[in-house]
Amino acid sequence: MLVLPTYSAVTENKLSDQFLSGYITSVIERDWRWRPDSYKLQVSSGIATISLIKDNAVRREVAETQLRKINGIKDVEIVIVQADDTMPAPAGNFLGITGLSVGEAFPIGDLFRPLLADPKQPQFFVSMYQFNSANVRYIQASVGFGETFGLYRFLGINEGDGIQFNLEGGLFAQFNMSTASHDLINADYTIGIPVTYRYGDNSIRLRIYHQSSHLGDELLLNGDSPDRVNLSFEAVEFLYSREWHNLRVYGGGEYMLKKEPNELKQRAIHWGIEYRGTKPLIWNGRLVSGADMKAFEEHNWGTDISIKTGLEFGQPNLGKRRLRVMIEWYGGFNPRGQFYIDKVEYYGLGVSLGF
Repeated sequence: MLVLPTYSAVTENKLSDQFLSGYITSVIERDWRWRPDSYKLQVSSGIATISLIKDNAVRREVAETQLRKINGIKDVEIVIVQADDTMPAPAGNFLGITGLSVGEAFPIGDLFRPLLADPKQPQFFVSMYQFNSANVRYIQASVGFGETFGLYRFLGINEGDGIQFNLEGGLFAQFNMSTASHDLINADYTIGIPVTYRYGDNSIRLRIYHQSSHLGDELLLNGDSPDRVNLSFEAVEFLYSREWHNLRVYGGGEYMLKKEPNELKQRAIHWGIEYRGTKPLIWNGRLVSGADMKAFEEHNWGTDISIKTGLEFGQPNLGKRRLRVMIEWYGGFNPRGQFYIDKVEYYGLGVSLGF
């Protein structure tokens, strides 16, 4: 009678450690996307010890804060060790990328974070604006449908690094809510092939994409429609991004390869800054804010500015769904369709679904 309870308690403790080890492993590799050969986990008496080949402040903070919330975990210890036979170092690399045989088909998320304030970032959103130009003032509804879909990722040495090939598509439409039938004004369609690269806090997006624009039928039939311009082009874009704590800056440009109308000038520069908060403010929402700037040769290099700021709800990790509610302002040449020659200003509230 004295022996059996002790044996039972020991067995229960071992089973509990085994269960916790399996559960934590699934969280680390499935949700956080850590590579299996980048860490080593041991759970003993409810204490989780994680050994890392390379120190990573973000990893340590996530592991120490999140794993302590798991029932049964008493403490979390992070140990930095040298690579040895028990923790094999990743294969040789080129620009931080492991051998080409190491990869993942249809990866979750992208290596280059989607731009927060770019009006042409493919995403799912709906916004309501007060829209002002030299000729008209009205309430505008703007909607978008789009996503960047990962095709294949070559894995980097460190978790989150690599090269990824994607397919991207988007639809952007605007409606005049001040008319009786909420006239469709314009719809832009984009499709592209972005190649993205990440090494630590540095990331790059190289993208070839096509855009075509179409006026709404109600606008064309109302008797006061603008002269139709068949705006269509293919362009190549390059952006470099650098992240530092909660801040991110990026810059680059694009060049039109083929265009209609033919007299369109081909060059543009693109830059911006973003802030992504990590601590909840209201209803577990984190503060996010971005300013996106573009200057086109077509407009004599005048700067178009898009600013968005608000709250983001959901998981902050790349590839996880999240909802953003943001106040938006734009000033400059119209970013939509054939109206690119009009100077406009609009402001309002937008809701978007991010990945």
